[in-house]
Amino acid sequence: MASSTSLLFPVFTLFSILFLASSSKDNIPATITIPLTSTFTSKLSTEPLDFLQHLASASLSRAHRLKHGTISPLVKASLFPHSYGGHTIPLSFGTPPQKLSFVVDTGSHVVWAPCTTHYTCTNCSFSDPKKVPIFNPELSSSSKILDCRNPKCLPGCPRCNGDSKNCSYACPQYSLHYGTGAAYGVFLLENLNFPGKTIHKFLVGCTTSAARVPTSDALAGFGRTMFSLPMQMGVKKFAYCLNSHDYDDTRNSSKLILDYSDGETKGLSYAPFLKNPPDFPIYYYLGVEDIKLGNSLLRIPSKYLAPGSDGRGGLMIDSGFAYGYMTRPVFKIVTNELQKQMSKYRRSLELEALSGFTPCYNFTGHKSIKIPDLIYQFRGGANMVVPGKNYFVFIPEISLACFPVVTDAGTSTLEFTPGPSVILGNYQQVDYYVEFDLKNERLGFRQRTC
Repeated sequence: MASSTSLLFPVFTLFSILFLASSSKDNIPATITIPLTSTFTSKLSTEPLDFLQHLASASLSRAHRLKHGTISPLVKASLFPHSYGGHTIPLSFGTPPQKLSFVVDTGSHVVWAPCTTHYTCTNCSFSDPKKVPIFNPELSSSSKILDCRNPKCLPGCPRCNGDSKNCSYACPQYSLHYGTGAAYGVFLLENLNFPGKTIHKFLVGCTTSAARVPTSDALAGFGRTMFSLPMQMGVKKFAYCLNSHDYDDTRNSSKLILDYSDGETKGLSYAPFLKNPPDFPIYYYLGVEDIKLGNSLLRIPSKYLAPGSDGRGGLMIDSGFAYGYMTRPVFKIVTNELQKQMSKYRRSLELEALSGFTPCYNFTGHKSIKIPDLIYQFRGGANMVVPGKNYFVFIPEISLACFPVVTDAGTSTLEFTPGPSVILGNYQQVDYYVEFDLKNERLGFRQRTC
């Protein structure tokens, strides 16, 4: 199987014009609103320890993949989650339309779906790949395989000997690597359909086989490149407001808004997106000055809060992470202050050992508990205040709770690891209206009940 081996992002400006121009829109309104659903697989109250262990494992896996992604993001993208943090939207591709559930992932940038009844998935988390919902291009009259002559075929076709314009070969098959997992397939040009509206020649991956992926859902990458869903659609911003899911199987539906308008959303505070380091062009890095815990300014060294040219440092916001990640030096600063402010509560060392999280607390005998706010102070003066209920995981039946933000393994010898130093997960964004303003390169947010 041939595979693409690199993606030349210096050509982004030239090809993005061609790319967006070919994704034509029929009577697209100012906004498109899509149901956004959290994905859960088991109730916390049934097996709380299993839940915490799964959450810790999934979070560490996500952090590893986001931090070790990628000189070539088309080949190595971040792995998407399925449970304890993921959210999906329904999308319809083809003529006639075929509807599938897609995980929304701001940490990756390719849109793809399983696309054959012979789909195989080796060592995957679901039992039977033959039962996976698929998009079947054979049933669509608008489906076309991407060929080498199309400027969307990057980095190009080795078989064309440098003459792609006169080459009739299909674009090489993709190989998307997700840490220890991978997905393989071919790119299609297809119609993306909304009620009464169609995006023509949308680039979507047709995945025929995979290995070690944790979900049967398709993937919608929302990252900062020309291949992502919002960039292909030409929207100027997208937004969501996440419900509190309270760790059960209730599929509370929120909304994802795709916005073509130029107007500024009223009542938002803004934090600027920063320039991405070369090795991490997909992510949404935010300009953060410092972090507070309650009234205490943590004074985190600036090298951890802004991405360097070597790809180390910076804070990214991620829709696919449950709670979040902090590199070990930042984690120590935050948890030391947290333990100081919560010293009146008894630590649960047993739960820490079993779950992998630290610190954990036993609140038995306390009628009420007080967890300090976690406050991100962004460049420009905006503050995002995260209440304790949004960055602690609770087991109310047995009066236990843990700080579920993960960090590097204790055996790591690197004081300053590659990739983002802080990842702000979606649980921390609950009951916030969050807007990714692509045109003005900034994140808007305000607290509200979602």
